[in-house]
Amino acid sequence: MRNPGTAAILSFLFPGIGQIYNGKILRGVFWLIVTPGMWIGTGGLLGWVCHVVSAVTAHKYATNNPHR
Repeated sequence: MRNPGTAAILSFLFPGIGQIYNGKILRGVFWLIVTPGMWIGTGGLLGWVCHVVSAVTAHKYATNNPHR
């Protein structure tokens, strides 16, 4: 079973790592690529949004799929 709190914290610190922790490798790689792109591409304006969305989705996935 995956811990939703751990998944959220991992993804907040390093977007995508929480998804990888949940076993969703491609989703994790997506966040690992998109988040730095948003930080750089928007001058930091939307990078924080990616961090939060990544953490929330990692938490929700771990909560909704406790048997993974």
